[in-house]
Amino acid sequence: MSNVQATLAFPFRPQWSDMDQNGHMRTAGYLSAAENSRMLYFSESGFSAGEFARRGFGPVIQTDTLNYRSELRLLEPAELSLHLAGLSGDGARFIMRNTFTRGDGVVAATVTSTGGWLDLAGRRLIAAPEDLLTLLRALPRTDDFAELTSPLRSSASG
Repeated sequence: MSNVQATLAFPFRPQWSDMDQNGHMRTAGYLSAAENSRMLYFSESGFSAGEFARRGFGPVIQTDTLNYRSELRLLEPAELSLHLAGLSGDGARFIMRNTFTRGDGVVAATVTSTGGWLDLAGRRLIAAPEDLLTLLRALPRTDDFAELTSPLRSSASG
């Protein structure tokens, strides 16, 4: 279905708008780059923003955790990668981790994002369709990958 490699990793350079007053990449810059990498992976794998809209659902992030490890400065060469850190069996809930690695091999930061799939009409989480679940499972897993419980089970029984 896709010509995207299992790991989405591409060259990255912080832009002027990503910088804080101290000359370091700011929080919003990391979060924006992480969002863009996820959407790039989905788009290049057949799930563009238009495809999500046509199907009536889309990704929703519930939590982002940013761990700073080393400075990343304006236009400094880096690489941004995407891995799967957790997934429920039905794909309704996922954890994805982005790693920002400087050109010298030092990890500058990680962004760990927990999310799910929002039914745009019903405004509730749904299970991932099978083709999307296959795409999620194709992502390489982090060393601390976790099998997640589905948020749908508890609401279905209650």
